[in-house]
Amino acid sequence: MLRFLVLTSLAAMVLAELEPQPRYLEDNFERVVGGEVAKPNSWPWQISLQYKSGSRYYHTCGGTLIERGWVMTAAHCVDSSRTWRVIIGEHDLNSNSGREQIKEVAQVYIHPRWDSGRVSNGYDIALLRLSSAATLNSYVQLGSLPPSGQILPHNNLCYITGWGRTSTGGSLSAQLKQAYLPLVDHKTCTSYGWWGSTVKNTMVCAGGGAESGCNGDSGGPLNCMVNGKYYVHGIASFVSGLGCNAAKKPTVFTRVSAYIEWMDSIMM
Repeated sequence: MLRFLVLTSLAAMVLAELEPQPRYLEDNFERVVGGEVAKPNSWPWQISLQYKSGSRYYHTCGGTLIERGWVMTAAHCVDSSRTWRVIIGEHDLNSNSGREQIKEVAQVYIHPRWDSGRVSNGYDIALLRLSSAATLNSYVQLGSLPPSGQILPHNNLCYITGWGRTSTGGSLSAQLKQAYLPLVDHKTCTSYGWWGSTVKNTMVCAGGGAESGCNGDSGGPLNCMVNGKYYVHGIASFVSGLGCNAAKKPTVFTRVSAYIEWMDSIMM
């Protein structure tokens, strides 16, 4: 039986013969498996997506600031009816450094082919229009997107960033983490003993060893080095139900370069 988890701190998916059934979790303030605490604001396009419960807001997913008034995240993070906000320039969810910018979400645009019951079908991408534009400075910058259709080579240098679990069922932390996740090419990732046909060509795999994404990282960026500059090539989507860092089950991301035209059509 093949099982996998989406990476939001709100929800986990279990896949049985490619028929996922949702299971909801409440495990907030968690971070990347392995890796290290990032230098504050060293990934200045990383955002914390938060939902309102009662009078408080709670971190549930990551995301990427791609325009001053737009955030890119995973569809499964925002396909429920909630009040959302975004914190830009964030590092420690439990303290205020004065660098943070808090923005309400004015509108959510989920890819029209997203099916919340079938994360393995792909289309796990959404855009959030902010209530007001972010102010760009040394702590808040736009993430760079790849050219449409670009596919990077095996072992390309990439980092995942986020506030997800430190291990499967592991300890909690409020500080942003980063972990080195070399890219796994499509041929390898879809081979027997790896993800097989679960991974589509609109997805990208990275990691597969001691470090990985985990619950709470969903929607956050896969930052890949190309010609000396980081580009956001992936949106954290799901991992294996056998464990966040199960062998030969790399973290799976929505491949950003497959959706450039759709994003342009929404933001224009």
